[in-house]
Formats: sequence, structure tokens, C-alpha cells
Amino acid sequence: MYNIDEINFEIDTSYLEKVGFLMALKSPSSETVILRSHSLDSIDVKWTPINPLAYADPGKAEPFCSLILSIGVKPHSLFYDATVAATAVIKEILAEAGFPSIEVAFVESIVTRSVTAGPKLLSFDPLLDDVPDLRKPFIVEDYVWLVQIGLLLFRATGNWLAYRYSTFTTALGLSIAPLKYPHFEGTAAFYFRLGKDDKRTAILTYAHVARPPPIYANTGMTRKTESQAREEFVALGNMGYNNAVKAMIGTISDLVDSIAAWNDVLARLGKPVEGENSKVTKRHKEHLELVAGAAEKIEEVNAIHDEVTKHRTIPDQRVLGFVLHSEKIEVSVEPHNFTKDWALIELYEEKIDWSTFKGNKVYVRGNLSIADFGNTMFPLPVDRANYQYPKDGLKAYGVVKHAGIRDPQQPDVYGEKCLLIVKNGLATGTTVGRTNGLESFTRVYNDYNIEHTSIEIAVLPYKTRGKFSYAGDSGSIVLARDGRIVGILTGGAGLIDESDITYLIPYWWVEQQIKAEYPSCFLYEVVQ
Repeated sequence: MYNIDEINFEIDTSYLEKVGFLMALKSPSSETVILRSHSLDSIDVKWTPINPLAYADPGKAEPFCSLILSIGVKPHSLFYDATVAATAVIKEILAEAGFPSIEVAFVESIVTRSVTAGPKLLSFDPLLDDVPDLRKPFIVEDYVWLVQIGLLLFRATGNWLAYRYSTFTTALGLSIAPLKYPHFEGTAAFYFRLGKDDKRTAILTYAHVARPPPIYANTGMTRKTESQAREEFVALGNMGYNNAVKAMIGTISDLVDSIAAWNDVLARLGKPVEGENSKVTKRHKEHLELVAGAAEKIEEVNAIHDEVTKHRTIPDQRVLGFVLHSEKIEVSVEPHNFTKDWALIELYEEKIDWSTFKGNKVYVRGNLSIADFGNTMFPLPVDRANYQYPKDGLKAYGVVKHAGIRDPQQPDVYGEKCLLIVKNGLATGTTVGRTNGLESFTRVYNDYNIEHTSIEIAVLPYKTRGKFSYAGDSGSIVLARDGRIVGILTGGAGLIDESDITYLIPYWWVEQQIKAEYPSCFLYEVVQ
């Protein structure tokens, strides 16, 4: 077996713009690359993604190696002789395109598509709601450090425990799944109005989420009459619901442990006495308030836990709508060779609390603190002149067009041009990444051994922020730092249990497909 071992390097894509390979991939000659990829098939190379990459050490702007063409292959499928033959094929293609010096690497990698009668969805107002972070994903990495800060942090942000994966609201990032098959989960992208004079509202997701390929034939579907059977959808599939309940139980357990620790401090401080050291008095007051605050928080968590377990336990209680339209999945659709894979889920009007509905906003807290978001997405002082943190969520407006994706102009921390992006998904919550206009070829092998080849936008981790996505994030909307819509997350590539690279279908192209079927539809207005 010949493959590159996983190395803990940050992938730096800024270098790729300087070598001209972008032109080779995006010129008409890209068709030749697609056609010549079949040469790999002819020598039985089970390739998955094809990514042009350069590697850099963490925190370094310049890569330590020249550009390589990384060819993903199915694990345990490529042996030495086949590797030598495949390398010769790829080097020949690169030489014909005018890039004889680009090296080729084979990496074991799999492209995965990220699919993992009740009350209204809960409201979501980070300013006013009790335990808002149990209504949307929120993660605090270092609980010990957080407890040491204690009261100051609690007063400043109201967030002092590790909350995760709890989505019972209409905020973007909503976990959804088919009612009959709640183990196939994805993430809702956007809210659409179906027309100016049409009160119906729908959410956008992928066709492979709406009608999972292992269950449904790839025929497409549109519900045109009331007599047609409804394929209903739920908010929170199995994983989403179980994680939500576990987060609540874990939160209460952490609070109980904290109260015990703070009561121990109070016992050591002793009862207040007149004339005691002012520092003892101050610490005594702080810890009494911490205990009282934790007890109040336990009551709030218990209240939402009771609401969820009493009224949302079974999937039928979490039904929110039905499949209105699911497009037949097509790959390499001309002229851009993107994948056609989208669906609209029409919402039951009575399931939404319209008085608290915020429209298309992405919740950006969670894995990122307020300071982290600003420093990561607006790293240069000149870039932050008019910056304001999106307190109630990043408003989705405007679209990054084809030219903007291919030739991004936003500076990263090194001053290199790229597109800094953010998403909030079911599996990983809020994450940030970067793309610099390069496109990748992806190959998916599904349960029926049908090979799908397509071009998609590659997203790489930014700085040391970790992976951009994981299984279950499929359908998440991806925004530029200013709120413009970049694309919809379709899947990732990497080792079997990990995704090192995430792939997007550009939203401008998806919108064209939607408008062809529903010409009067438009994005739901953001409610302030």
C-alpha cells in the first residue's frame, strides 16, 4: 500500500493562487481533466476527491512544499504497481496542461455526503430566552478555566457551561430528518417564501437529505395536489434529539457538581463575621451568588427538559412539514459540472411561532467567543473599521456570485486573498473555514456502486480551528463573514472517521435551479 500518512499540518491555500493551476482547472481544459480521469478507472484506481494543495506549518504564511495534486483513493484499494501506473497517467495530464513540475500524491480518502404532530418549535432570542444555548449549539472548551472566572463571566455573557447540539428552534442550522427514517439527518439551509401572494414557507435542503438514496429511487418528486401522500419531516432526528437531551442532563450534572464545589469553598471561608478580611467577605458574596445562579439555571434547564421530554419525545410530535419538491440528483451538470441536489420542505404554518421568528440568520456563537469571531473573520485592523459583532445572528443577505468565488478579495491573517466563511450545522455547530476559489473533483461510491463525479468548491480548515464539518452537517448554509451567501455544504473528504476537506455547491447555482421550478419564490426576509 502506498499512501501519505496523516500529518498534523495546516493546509494553506493562499499559495495556490500564485502558480496558475487555478486557470488550468477552470479553463475549458478542465473538461479534458474530467475525461482523462477515466484513464484512472481503466487501471482500476478507485479515486475519490482530486484536490490541488500546498502544505504549511501552523501559523506560517508560506508553504514548506510546492503545489501537489492530491488524489484521494478508497482505503486499501491502491497497491504499489497501480500507484506507479496512476502517477504516470496524472503526470502526463499535467504535462499536457503545461504543469510538468507539479507532483502527485495519493491519500486514502472517502467523500461522504453528510446525512445522518406536536407543539411549535421553540422561540430563539439570545437576549431574552432562558438557557438560549440549550436551544442552539454552544460549546465552551475549558470548563475549569471558566469556573475560575466564575461570576464575572456569568454576568458578562450568561454562558458558563458546555452546551451542545440542542436545536428546537427556527434559527438556521435546524436539524431535520424524514419522519419515517429519522436516522437519516441533515441540516436545513434557508427559509423561502413561495411567492409574494403565497403565504406558504419552505426550507431548503438537499435531495439526498429529503429522500435518502438508500431508501428512495433517484426519480425526483413534486407534491402537486392535496390528495398526494405527504412525506413528512421532523425537527431533530434520532441523533439530534438524543444529543439535545444528553446536553440538558449533562448541564444539570455539571451545575450540581459546581454547586458542591462552591459550597465547599463557602465552608472553608466560614460564616461571615464582623471585621473579617475584606477579601474573605468579597469571596463569600461571589460564591453565594454563584450557587444561587446555578440553582436558578438548574430550574431553567429542568423546565426546558420537561417541555422537550413531555411534548417532543416521539418523532411524530416533532413534525414540522413535508417534502414539497425533491430534485432528481444529477452530477456534472453542464455548463459548470456542478451537482444538482436540492429539495424544498414546506412547513406547516401552525408549527412556527411567527411572533418570534427571526428569518434567515445564522447563530455564530458556540465554538467561537465574541472575540474569537472578530479576530478570526476580521483579522486585520484595517479590515475592522466598521465591524460590529452580529449579536443575534449573522444576517444572510446577498449572494457571492461565480466571479466572487473564483477571485476572492478578503484578506486573511497573513494578508492573503481568500473568502473567510462560517456555518452552523447539526454535527459541529459553528465553524469557520476558508476557500480561495479552487474547485475540486469529487467521486462518490454509493450503496449501489454507482460512481458520481462532480466539481465542487473546496473548503479547508482555517488557522487551528479544526474541521469545518462532519457527518450530519449536510445542507448547512455557508456565509461569508459579511453575511453574503456562498454555498450549501454537501459533504467532506478524508479518512473514514474524519473530514479534512469540506465541499460546497455554490448557492448562486442552486438558486438558478430553484427559480426554474418556483420563479416567484424568494428568501424569507430577516426579522429584526
